[in-house]
Amino acid sequence: MAMGPTPSGGRGGRRTPMAEINVTPLVDVMLVLLIIFMITAPLLMTGVPIHLPDSRAKALEQPKKPIQISIDAQGQVFVDDDQVDDAALPDRLARIAAQGPVGGEPQQIFLRADRGIDYGRVMAVMGELNRAGLNKVALVSTPADERR
Repeated sequence: MAMGPTPSGGRGGRRTPMAEINVTPLVDVMLVLLIIFMITAPLLMTGVPIHLPDSRAKALEQPKKPIQISIDAQGQVFVDDDQVDDAALPDRLARIAAQGPVGGEPQQIFLRADRGIDYGRVMAVMGELNRAGLNKVALVSTPADERR
């Protein structure tokens, strides 16, 4: 038996249009996009590589992008992704504080420190933040269930 459109009942033997969608090109495009996203997703992770300590605290909701200060395992300080030496840190923090409150609220600072870093180094950076007038500081950790 032949496959194809069936003739309609009357009207001079007209055939009904074929109403099938070829999904093969759609599947091909979706697989290519999946591969692209799988390759590029790890490349989008930017920032300073730090092994954060674990915590069971919930994540804070942030309406604005905070300033991220990171201290890596060697004790080097980064403001966002820019390395800042100890002598220039007070001036850099003073410039951030001079920008004033964003939307009526003080500037939010996220402090990320490597789990192996000396506690005194973290406190020295926090002291500089306090001295600059940046008092809204949040310590960043990884959730306890996301241990690596």
